[in-house]
Amino acid sequence: MGSGPLVLLAPDKFKGSLSAPAVAAALARGISRHSPDADVRCVPVADGGDGMVEAFAAAGWKRVDVAAPGPTGEASTAVYAVRGETAVVELAAAVGLVKLPGGRLAPMVANTFGLGVVIAHALDGGAREIVLGLGGSASTDGGSGLLRALGLRLLDEQGRELTGDGDVAALLEQVVSVDRAGLHPAVSTASFTLACDVDNPLLGPAGAVAVYAPQKGATARQMVKLEAALSNWAAVLGTGYAEIGGAGAAGGTGFGVLAVLGAQVRSGIDVVLELLEFTALVEGAALVVTGEGSLDHQSMHGKAPVGVAAAAKTARVPVVAAVGRTLLSQGEIHAAGFADCYPLSDLEPDPARSIIAAAELLERIGERIAVEHL
Repeated sequence: MGSGPLVLLAPDKFKGSLSAPAVAAALARGISRHSPDADVRCVPVADGGDGMVEAFAAAGWKRVDVAAPGPTGEASTAVYAVRGETAVVELAAAVGLVKLPGGRLAPMVANTFGLGVVIAHALDGGAREIVLGLGGSASTDGGSGLLRALGLRLLDEQGRELTGDGDVAALLEQVVSVDRAGLHPAVSTASFTLACDVDNPLLGPAGAVAVYAPQKGATARQMVKLEAALSNWAAVLGTGYAEIGGAGAAGGTGFGVLAVLGAQVRSGIDVVLELLEFTALVEGAALVVTGEGSLDHQSMHGKAPVGVAAAAKTARVPVVAAVGRTLLSQGEIHAAGFADCYPLSDLEPDPARSIIAAAELLERIGERIAVEHL
């Protein structure tokens, strides 16, 4: 730890290239090369998607590994982070697209049961505040798998329990009622927060199926089935919950957790910064460096770098972005709160080479940031 100016490195991951801790480490090497006296501290962040648990583990939270079925039922291992009675659980790390065997999409079979297994493990371990990151989902099951793993029974018109094996649309279309009597006993005393950077409702043209099912591999015909299934699921659990912004997140997982577990939806990056105690960390800093793979117009809607910039601005600390590429104009970059933006594409225009050499390029960017801002 240097005796010079305090520099806080709070990047998100560079998707497909480097984890957030690796991005921060590369920037730190570059900054320290030019300014060896700088007090450089790494605080990698996430906005609720994949990489959220890594960010908390880097901040010293305990990593917990747990055996949990993947999105299509195969044996797998998931990880969550815990400190005291707070557990940070990441959907992507349990049942996300990255957990699909061989990367094969399975839009009608993938489900969230394994995520419920992870949450149950955290509750069994004494966690009573569950923060759930909802990015990177492989399924469109309305959170039904997660809820079944926590003890919710789905019943057909004869009152028989539906097992949930196979086609998720066929399952949800048959549900007539649910039995909450067997829910995990800690559910009634625990609080659930959805760390989410989308505000989609469950149904309709801006809903879980219309917006996200195609990237999970669903055909037009499958999308019709999934929408009908979620409509029935909403009728069973409560259509009011289906209209809440964020209910459509992660294939409707947001809806299921809102309706049954009483969750609240919050901006993913806001939750992360609060739990990492970012306000205290940034106090007295000379500079904050954040970033992500692509800084674009989507970044303006709750993505990590813009959340970090807002927090830094509140603390009256200048913030710059180190990114893989940017699609924003200089005016838009400044309007978003950044004093400057350093894209790797300025050093290496070829995207494939930039991804491969990201760590080396980030070191060079770190050095340049030190030259121009310290």
